[in-house]
Amino acid sequence: MSTASVPANAAPSRSAARGSSLRWLGLLAAAGLLLVAVVASIAVGARTIPPGDVWDALWHAEGRPTDRIVRELRVPRTLLGLLVGAALGVAGALMQSLTRNPLADPGLLGVNAGAAAAVVIAMATLGVTQPAEYVWFAFLGAGAISLLVYGLGAGGGSGASPVRLALAGVAVTAALTAFIAAMVLLKPQVFEQFRYWEVGALSGREIGIVGQMGAFIVPALVLALLLARSLNVLALGDDTGRALGARPGRIRALSLLAITALSGAATAAAGPIAFVGLTVPHAARAITGPDQRWILPYCALLGPALVLTADVIGRLIDPPAEVQVAVVTAFIGAPFFIALVSRRRIAQL
Repeated sequence: MSTASVPANAAPSRSAARGSSLRWLGLLAAAGLLLVAVVASIAVGARTIPPGDVWDALWHAEGRPTDRIVRELRVPRTLLGLLVGAALGVAGALMQSLTRNPLADPGLLGVNAGAAAAVVIAMATLGVTQPAEYVWFAFLGAGAISLLVYGLGAGGGSGASPVRLALAGVAVTAALTAFIAAMVLLKPQVFEQFRYWEVGALSGREIGIVGQMGAFIVPALVLALLLARSLNVLALGDDTGRALGARPGRIRALSLLAITALSGAATAAAGPIAFVGLTVPHAARAITGPDQRWILPYCALLGPALVLTADVIGRLIDPPAEVQVAVVTAFIGAPFFIALVSRRRIAQL
């Protein structure tokens, strides 16, 4: 009795299709998780608002106290969390891919500190107080420090290894932190403007900031997604990438532009928030594998889910007082970073 032969490529094709289906299901699950975080961000706080009242406040505002809480306080806070989380998550994924360094993160590599230092200078010397004004200084500081840290990490001709980049980032961040502290002490008027922004928070921001920062973050997110395929090619090496038609210099320049825009705008809007750009890409990579075409969309969903969840947790720790979102993300991300560094061997991406 004869048995029909199975084509040699049938099993791999079925396996690839199954993997793609699982990634799509994971992406839908991430979107569902983000939706839950959005609902919780609007409904939960020092005063928990029932879902029906939230719905009425969003669509049928009649001047009730809950209407003001939802529309003027929690909706802007939630929208800002969506933008900041997506920006930091995608910026971290881009930085890890670009440097092939699993420890890369806008906070750990000094990019956020560079943006903060530039904002302090603008506040102290020019009297700048509004995000729409100091965002340009945040961009300048983020870009300059990203170049400096990469240059220090790649110095000596031995290449930008994960440990060298992490050490360079820690050193530059320490120096910038000292500079910021000195400026705040020498300029007491700056302290009043800077002290709340420095912690890293979503509260106290007006709805106008969402539009101002979104004008920078949304195009940078689109640019990052368009670079995904090129980053996959670049991961094979510059020579192989050129043979496949890629232009490594152009890809790196555009990636650096996206990283600077994302981390600079997020830091200008909410202050320095660390560890989001570190933890989110690792979580995405554990689900999707190394394909940037999947990692970046996952990060765009998981990043804001993490930020909004941390913000909600901060509201519930000691109501009516709040623990700011950057403090909560630090408690979540620091153990993850320690576990990552404690591995016997840190594999490059």
